[in-house]
Amino acid sequence: MGVAVFFAAELDGEELTLDGAEGRHAAVVRRIGPGERIRLTDGRGSWAEGPVATASKTGLTVTVDQRGSDPAGTPRLVVVQALPKGERAELAVEMLTEIGADVIVPWNAERSQFRSNPERSAKTLAKWQAWAFEASKQSRRSWFAEVTPIATTPEIAKLVQNAALPVILHEEATVPLADLEVPATGDVVIVIGPEGGIAPSELAAFPAEPVRLGNTVLRTSTAGVAAASALLARSRWS
Repeated sequence: MGVAVFFAAELDGEELTLDGAEGRHAAVVRRIGPGERIRLTDGRGSWAEGPVATASKTGLTVTVDQRGSDPAGTPRLVVVQALPKGERAELAVEMLTEIGADVIVPWNAERSQFRSNPERSAKTLAKWQAWAFEASKQSRRSWFAEVTPIATTPEIAKLVQNAALPVILHEEATVPLADLEVPATGDVVIVIGPEGGIAPSELAAFPAEPVRLGNTVLRTSTAGVAAASALLARSRWS
């Protein structure tokens, strides 16, 4: 089993202190004590690892004996996820983060049934970012998944237009996902509609031909994971 990963904004020095919410979680909830190895990362590729020297209720100190920096994955994987209901939102964000999505874009699609107002949007974004943050640590990523503010359809259309490979999933499409060639660089943008599907007006707004994932219809919370996995297996995972 690999070492536990925690977030630390500063990684300079031979002895690092993990305090605040992260430090308390490590020491009190995870009960990590002296001698156990942990890895600290800034979530942007850099990391430092070593044994815990001291532990208290307020946090840990770590003696660094290894450090490094991991390059960002290419091509960059951007997943546009239509806002699902209830627990399916958390499931989608967690799984997309675990498999390696670099950017997750919540989308207020026509059929999302999300009543947008500043307070609700802010709360939703905070939840999605917290889920991605925890899932990034759990899956031992050195590059944490980014969650952007909730996007509109015109904003998604711009992402699609600028993508090296746009992937609009739609159950009535005739082109199979397996036919797509995955580029070595640039953004792969996967667009996942809500449970009711992407509306005709939205399909018309996206400057790319839709593709179908397979012969079955997946829920909105799992379609993105399936599509991303299929593309990653032919690029970053190979």
